Amino acid sequence: MIARILMIVLMLAMAGCSDSGDDTGFAGLAESVTSPSGNGGFLQPGPDIGISLPEDFGPHPRYRVEWWYLTANLVTPSGAPLGVQWTQFRQGFRPRDPAAAPEPGAWSLDAAWMAHAAVSWQGRHWFAERLARADTGAAGARADPLDVWLDDWQLKALSGKTWQLNVRSHKPAAAFRYDLTLTLRGEPVLHGQNGFSAKSASGEGSMYFSLVDIDIRGTVTIGDDTIPVTGQGWFDREWSSQFLKSGQQGWDWFALHLDSGDKLMAFRLRGSEQPFVSGTWIPKEGNPQALGNQDLSLAIVDSRDGYPVRWRIRVPSRNLDLQVAAPPGRYVNPGRFPYWESPVQVEGSRTGVGYMELTGY
Repeated sequence: MIARILMIVLMLAMAGCSDSGDDTGFAGLAESVTSPSGNGGFLQPGPDIGISLPEDFGPHPRYRVEWWYLTANLVTPSGAPLGVQWTQFRQGFRPRDPAAAPEPGAWSLDAAWMAHAAVSWQGRHWFAERLARADTGAAGARADPLDVWLDDWQLKALSGKTWQLNVRSHKPAAAFRYDLTLTLRGEPVLHGQNGFSAKSASGEGSMYFSLVDIDIRGTVTIGDDTIPVTGQGWFDREWSSQFLKSGQQGWDWFALHLDSGDKLMAFRLRGSEQPFVSGTWIPKEGNPQALGNQDLSLAIVDSRDGYPVRWRIRVPSRNLDLQVAAPPGRYVNPGRFPYWESPVQVEGSRTGVGYMELTGY
């Protein structure tokens, strides 16, 4: 997910809340944003920081970038698969004490927000994007009870273990909505070392944890058709102040629900050097295991429209040899910087479903 944030960092702050977006004024923003090569006063992530809940469900204004991210593998009453994605981003331009009030003036520019939403069904893909300035009330986040919103798109806690996600897109080419109830099961999974997920051998990284066992029920409306759905979800929470290492160009990320009850998160960062590979094996019973280059391999098997849509993922220590493939169709989120976001089917030594994100192609 970091790769996507970095590509849009210079595009956010000058926009108002919008379904369609307007690039007017974006070009001059580069001069006002702290250089990616400097800290700009932002805190840096590291394994000594740790994860603290429920506080870390909320915003981190002392860090540069963060996101809340849900993917859902759902089925209709007939058993047909249907995928849903929702992501909300915060991009900081100046660090702020969490207890401090914004500077006077309606257009102070400490941060900006962006949200993405998508539905994938029957080989088709619908996508919407919204932007908002910080400190106007149009977008924000709170930790306890959880509340993350941008305009009328909202993820909020109904109780400690029950969340509600509501998204409505009114764009003529992408008229959809979803109203989903999420029931959280299991404990949060901390990735990497104590929740610090390295993104290069030289130490760049982010704080990263996931909720990987979420029961989902609700409805998805596409055009005039409202479809009851059930299924399972994966929720990622991540924040950082470190930009990717120079030369890293893109990101391949997988979150897999295996029919055995086990889970796997895996990613690969591509660039001019050897790809950096990392992940987490999450057994049905027992403790999660961090995976590195020596434990995990990701190899492209086939591509479509310039995107690698079929992969072989192996974890030899778990006798895991998986074929992971997107369904027929084109699942590109056509925002300001397009990227691939699709459900996947898992075959091989285990079967299952999941989600795949591909950036930088």
